[in-house]
Amino acid sequence: MNSDDPVMQQKAVLETEKRLLLTEEDQEEDKCRTTLNKTMISPPQASLKSPDEMNSEAFLVSLEKDAKERAKRRQENKIFADAQKEKGNEAFANGDYETAVLYYSEGLKKLKDMKVLYTNRAQAYIKLGEYQKALVDCDWALKCDEKCTKAYFHMGKAHLALKNYSMSRESYQKILEINPKLQLQVKACLNQIDLQEKAELQEKEAHELLESGKNTAVTTKNLLETLSKPDQIPLFYAGGIEILAEMMTECTEQTLFRTHNGFNIIGDNEVIRRCFSTAEKGAVEETVCVSVLRLWQAVCSGNEENQRLLMLHPNMGRLLPSLLCSRVVTIRQQSLVLLLQMAQTENGRSLILSHIDLTRLLEALVSFFDSLDKKANTAMELLTDLALENRFQVWFQANLPGVLPAFIGVLKRDPKLTNTSALCQCIGIMGNLSTDAAIRRQMVSCEDFADTALGLMARCEEGLGLFRDVIYALLGLLMNMCLHSPVVSEAWALEVSRRCMGLLNSQDGGILTRAAGVLSRTLPSSLKIVVEALQAGVVKKMIKFLKTGGPTASHYAIKTLAICTNSCHEAREEVIRLDKKFSVLMNLLSSEDEILVGNAALCLGNCMEVPNAAASLLKTDVVKILLKLAGGDAQKTAVQLNAGIALGKLCTADPRYAAQLGELHGLEILHSTVKHIRDS
Repeated sequence: MNSDDPVMQQKAVLETEKRLLLTEEDQEEDKCRTTLNKTMISPPQASLKSPDEMNSEAFLVSLEKDAKERAKRRQENKIFADAQKEKGNEAFANGDYETAVLYYSEGLKKLKDMKVLYTNRAQAYIKLGEYQKALVDCDWALKCDEKCTKAYFHMGKAHLALKNYSMSRESYQKILEINPKLQLQVKACLNQIDLQEKAELQEKEAHELLESGKNTAVTTKNLLETLSKPDQIPLFYAGGIEILAEMMTECTEQTLFRTHNGFNIIGDNEVIRRCFSTAEKGAVEETVCVSVLRLWQAVCSGNEENQRLLMLHPNMGRLLPSLLCSRVVTIRQQSLVLLLQMAQTENGRSLILSHIDLTRLLEALVSFFDSLDKKANTAMELLTDLALENRFQVWFQANLPGVLPAFIGVLKRDPKLTNTSALCQCIGIMGNLSTDAAIRRQMVSCEDFADTALGLMARCEEGLGLFRDVIYALLGLLMNMCLHSPVVSEAWALEVSRRCMGLLNSQDGGILTRAAGVLSRTLPSSLKIVVEALQAGVVKKMIKFLKTGGPTASHYAIKTLAICTNSCHEAREEVIRLDKKFSVLMNLLSSEDEILVGNAALCLGNCMEVPNAAASLLKTDVVKILLKLAGGDAQKTAVQLNAGIALGKLCTADPRYAAQLGELHGLEILHSTVKHIRDS
């Protein structure tokens, strides 16, 4: 490189670049780099000669040696930093955040561009309330990786704690720009900002009204001071709480209750706690408990911050479900009202799902079936609201073996002694949950659950007019359960089919449609079920559906006919006898609904196996219709395949159709279609 010869200089430069590239490739596994690289190459001073005294080869050797030494040191530092990170994570998991900070800091002394150490330390700082330090670490993590979503998340949290609401929002919005798939998580964070900002504004207004001397504001404060007196008789607290509840008519009073430690004054009072924990409650204990529950309702009505503080209070997650199971009717009722009130908002539902023992809550809500009044309906309304939340469905799936007995208990009930409306709601919840494949699999694998559902249907059929809605809900549940393959058992599927065949005599369109839907899913289970259904007249009923039923009923009917004609020659003959000119099937082939068309083509193809059946279609344009379907661009390949198969069977049954196919260049079209389907 010091040579006067330009050629030699260029050769040395190329050799240097080559060696540096190899060194970088050796270090490629280490991704902990800052976006600002200020590394300087410093050969050991002891062996370093001046550039004039050093030939190019010696310089390159020295350069390569230094690079390898630095790579080795970095690898050693990486191992040390990883070990410190693991120790820090363990301390963090144990709640020892100060120790976690020390470990993360030790790691950063050796490896200053390891972003996970910054983000982990920021999280520990947030736990310690050192939000400014957390923000500094987040900034450093972003210098290591400008798209580090974890850094923006902790940054948003730290800004929120410092009440920098706009900056907190900006941090979370950055996450969406980097990864739009995190929309749900970001939405929850942004919602939390809105709630905290709203709560701060409420507290500011409440403080101003208190300073102005407004009567209700001053009275709220004074009442809470009075109720904070310890060791008074229970009725002393009950009276004060009732007065306080009546005053909670505006957001100002609700906020003052919160800011003057109302939740702790009531929740931590030993006398009040004894009233709640007493198993056999007398009139006094009942009065205290009901007064507190009504106060909580008044305080939390429309006030999301108060709802949050209530749910965060120790033991609340177990207390509310236990109150729902109380032997005292008024306590059960007021507890239910409180939870239903909270469940009206997305934030309230989230609080319930996050902080309440859901297994005990589900069991408690189901216990309301012991009463025939509207409380059972209210309990099921609450359960319905919760069951629609994704978090509940995830919990339900994970805990299904433990909670399924509660639902089995509902299905075992005598419909004559049960609130019918609430029973329908509960079965509807089961049906909605069973749309999830994992939940459905566990339901089907529980024979007791499947048999109990079938047993309830049998009891309800005795009074079809009285229990129409229950049967309708049960059919929906059974229809979903029959989506699982294999079904519970052939015997179970056969009994379900028999029940549904009996329901096909109903005059109720909804019952007819769902019964047909269940049949279309049980028939594929075995040939025995198909044969028995044929003997019961299923083909005639399905043809009638296709002539007079709506689109959903037609879906189920043509699918049932396709299954039957695919399995039994007798079914094909029955279709031909009832639809001699195939007018019903031909009409379906012209539908824009691909499911109807595909199953109609399959059914028609099956019928062509009956001798002389094809002759009745000679005066129709069936070849043209089927060819158009087989060579078309339907999204469902079953349409093309079934139409092609039907066309083939038609030509085999009668050569005259083959001649028509040739005139329409059908073979070329079919060959092209088959090739397209095979390639795709």
